Amino acid sequence: MKRILIPTDFSNNSLNAIKYGLELFKKTKCIIHLIHISPIPPYSGAGTSVRGTTTLLKDTVLTQSKKDLKKLLVYIEENCHNELHSYVTLAKYDFFVDGLKREIEKNKIDLIIMGTKGASGLKKVAIGSNTGDVITKVKCPLLAVPENTRYKRPKEIAFPTDFHIAYDINVLDTLVNMASMNDSVLRVVHISKKGESLSEEQLRNKDFLHDYLRGIDHSFHSLTGSKLETAIQCFIESRDIDLVAMVAKNLNFFQRILFRPTVEEVSYHTDIPFLVLHE
Repeated sequence: MKRILIPTDFSNNSLNAIKYGLELFKKTKCIIHLIHISPIPPYSGAGTSVRGTTTLLKDTVLTQSKKDLKKLLVYIEENCHNELHSYVTLAKYDFFVDGLKREIEKNKIDLIIMGTKGASGLKKVAIGSNTGDVITKVKCPLLAVPENTRYKRPKEIAFPTDFHIAYDINVLDTLVNMASMNDSVLRVVHISKKGESLSEEQLRNKDFLHDYLRGIDHSFHSLTGSKLETAIQCFIESRDIDLVAMVAKNLNFFQRILFRPTVEEVSYHTDIPFLVLHE
């Protein structure tokens, strides 16, 4: 039984992420936790009047959240009904990341699915500040679904790596399960600036990865390019990649792709989902 957590703000963006996730796991028995977190305001006063106002605000927003979650469930049942899927809804008044962490621990969540918003400025907010915070602060696999993504079976999954990190079995299990579930081909991509040879440590990590992926259709690819993100984008476009998986432990490597400061070359930011793997 897969336990999936999908935060929603009831926007088209988050609805698109829900549709993608339901389609991706349509043949898998799942409990899907739909959560809406109303953020606590940045002020917190000790006075009686402030506490009273805060309590009233909390009750009001939670009442509305519960109504909106009921409407969302009706929509899902009418448009995405699947007997393998059951749903839990939760309205919370909390700090966003803290609220998610509590639910993940309490319900032993296997995967978070979130929509990402826009690629207009391609600063750190390009992926959406909430999603960016979850990627960096929450130790749970996350599927980030850009707002322009339309579901198609991920036939090809790219796994960019520098081979510098030893791979955690839990990380690889998530990747293997995703590939097995979709009968995907896994493309392991190593990119170097000057075409340097792999060190002994990198070769050991590559050999371990090859052994672990023995039951999955996979291949290794080496690219040389001065710009990591441009090289990966060229690979994604040339191979018609449907999903990119990366290990969050290698955060600098990861952020150079997701959080680029330039506005050129934005194509794969707008429609390729990212699977973020945590140990």
